[in-house]
Amino acid sequence: MKNKTSNYIPPIISIIVLIVIWWTISYLHFWPDWLFPTPQDVFSTLVKGFLNQTFILGILTSLKRLFIGFGFSLLIGTILGFSLAKIKLIKSSVGFIILGLQTLPSICWLPLALLWFGLNEKAIIFVIIIGSILSVTISVEAAISNIPPQLINAGKMLGAQNFDLYRFIIMPAILPPYFTGIKQSWSFAWRSLMSGEMLFVTSGLGQLLMFGRELNDMSQVMAIMIVIVAIGTIFDQLIFGRIEQKLKDIWGFSAKI
Repeated sequence: MKNKTSNYIPPIISIIVLIVIWWTISYLHFWPDWLFPTPQDVFSTLVKGFLNQTFILGILTSLKRLFIGFGFSLLIGTILGFSLAKIKLIKSSVGFIILGLQTLPSICWLPLALLWFGLNEKAIIFVIIIGSILSVTISVEAAISNIPPQLINAGKMLGAQNFDLYRFIIMPAILPPYFTGIKQSWSFAWRSLMSGEMLFVTSGLGQLLMFGRELNDMSQVMAIMIVIVAIGTIFDQLIFGRIEQKLKDIWGFSAKI
């Protein structure tokens, strides 16, 4: 329990130091108060946004889109990644295209999405999918392709065949890079969502951010930025982090040498 408690001390200290630096800069008035609000102003906006449920509705709307888009990305990307790793014809024909498209920012797809689907949920979800699917695809393909042949041969020599070979050899081998790809894909999906919501009128955190900019309300802009960072941190540390640790425990990656 003591070790777990001590793990929270460095992040808390970092947050306190950041707030002190923020407060000091705002106190020195390098920028006008409306352009660089104080921590007190932003905190007040946060409280107000949650009390009147504006931020809550924005969070729920954004997360709904994110879960739908990321779910499709995870399913399709996993299937496509296995296909690339196992079918040479697919890898030789479209592998380089996937690598090329991965370098294209997801926001570049928004004009096409708006023309294809119109100003609705489908356009944003499409941008989320296209922005995160390739990360899953590439991670799955790399994880399978980079399994050492000696590992598979050793498993076969010990009697692992068919399902047991996948269960005890292949799955543990591809699990760490696959889960890393999932975490990276989640971050890409989150960024794609914010980009899509910011560029045309719709509900969600991205649009609340743009409303604050248009009204010159920097307190709302910074408050929404804090909410976005907080949600990303919660999913990364409390959800993905715990799942990752649980999987390591199951497959024996947490064992100390």
